[in-house]
Amino acid sequence: MMTIQTETTSKKPTHSVYILKPKADSDQSDWIKVGSAWEHGDKAGLNLSLTILGQNVPVIVRKNKPKAD
Repeated sequence: MMTIQTETTSKKPTHSVYILKPKADSDQSDWIKVGSAWEHGDKAGLNLSLTILGQNVPVIVRKNKPKAD
């Protein structure tokens, strides 16, 4: 049986998570930090901690694996 290593090896985030808010009358956008992310030990995913509407929302992102035919 194969296990998926989703544990992180660092207590410090390896990535920051942003949303882009368009500026009025400008081609530029404001980058607004909404959370942090930690890379999985197997390098195949991330644990995200997002702050949305004042709530902390955990999210796990994993690479897609090819489907067997």
